[in-house]
Amino acid sequence: MNAPLFRDPVYDGAADPVVIWNHQAQEWWMIYTNRRATAEGPKFAWVHGTDLGVASSSDGGRNWVYRGTLSGLDIEWGRNTFWAPEIICEAGTYHMYVSYIQGVPYDWDGHKRRMLHYTSPDLLQWTFQSEIRLSSERVIDACIHKLPDGRFRMWYKDEDNQSHTYAADSDDLYEWSVVGPIITSHPHEGPNVFEFKGSYWMIIDEWRGQGVYRSQDGEKWERNGSILSEAGTREDDRTIGLHADVVVQGDNAYIFYFTHPDRVHHNDQSRTYADRRSSIQVAQLEVRYGVLQCDRNQSFELDLTQNFPVG
Repeated sequence: MNAPLFRDPVYDGAADPVVIWNHQAQEWWMIYTNRRATAEGPKFAWVHGTDLGVASSSDGGRNWVYRGTLSGLDIEWGRNTFWAPEIICEAGTYHMYVSYIQGVPYDWDGHKRRMLHYTSPDLLQWTFQSEIRLSSERVIDACIHKLPDGRFRMWYKDEDNQSHTYAADSDDLYEWSVVGPIITSHPHEGPNVFEFKGSYWMIIDEWRGQGVYRSQDGEKWERNGSILSEAGTREDDRTIGLHADVVVQGDNAYIFYFTHPDRVHHNDQSRTYADRRSSIQVAQLEVRYGVLQCDRNQSFELDLTQNFPVG
């Protein structure tokens, strides 16, 4: 499998990918935080002022081409910030939940992170629905999945509550009620939930790899180890795996994650382009003896051409 899977050809800062089947175009789309790794500016301005980048694949995910950025998302004037989209398709309508920051701050702290909800018939024409009121005004990294009783659950990072994973529930994807804290053992981000091999799984970005949790009902979670915490051997894959998305196709599951290939330590201050640039990678997941595992060096053929989701 190609490594890296994808690099943004404009800013070289592709991060936080979500991979979804585009029913209208009949191809896979990867929509991601378009970090501006090549941009000059003070401190952390480069991680703000970000659009949502789009890459597409018409051959089952083997090759990806950059298509541009999503338009029509602005809710006010000026250059603003969009982070970490989550997109699902329900009854023929795409729902996107994305973290939004007003303007282009150059520090991490001191500004709200709001969760916005959009809908679309085709992943291109987006209609703003509302701001989702959650457990604080500093929330990012939404993930949506159905529970066994048909409720939709959103898991997200609450930065005002020790950067723990919180949850909210909805019956219709429009109105949400906060459930409360879910994973509270330590700070983290980027929760992602999926079903595979008869269980619910949650991965979280612990900044030292992906922590893994397992559940039978999507509500009670038990620790199940970690993945992507050891350096790989592929090109641009020799650092920890960051903020990931998982696509399940029958008996196969694939994890799409990003790396900072030239960053020696995770908390480097990202002063140079080499520290900032990022690449999207993909690896295959397996369950062995009840444990989720990922050998990022294992040779495999990514094939998303079977069992296309119907939405």
